[in-house]
Amino acid sequence: MAHDIFYSDHNIKFNLEHAWCVLRFEQKWLSLNTPKASGCSKRKNGETGSQASSTNVSDHEIRPECVKAAKSKRNSAKEKSLAEYTSIWETKKEDLAMKERLSKLAILDTLLAKKEPLSEAEEVVKNKLLAQYF
Repeated sequence: MAHDIFYSDHNIKFNLEHAWCVLRFEQKWLSLNTPKASGCSKRKNGETGSQASSTNVSDHEIRPECVKAAKSKRNSAKEKSLAEYTSIWETKKEDLAMKERLSKLAILDTLLAKKEPLSEAEEVVKNKLLAQYF
């Protein structure tokens, strides 16, 4: 019957039956395959109608975001304000300063832990780091 309706609307036979068989149960097309409640139902709009509508909504999964919407979101993110970028830059600078301090303290720790006598260069570095942090 659906083939007859398609033929009467478009004046050609429906020739994508193989694609329809593959795609009809895909998530994107599930909402189109479900029967919709008609307005001229003989049943009263009571408890049964509200239960049926709630089950139909919960049965379908939410579709993932399409590619165009994701791209438009990504491109709109480029319009961030200067204040956001400066705050990010400040936190990045603080992180880099903290990492540098930790690496210098690690060097000092290894120099202090050595048992054998230090070379001149190691002694200079140790004295410089001790003066800087203590």
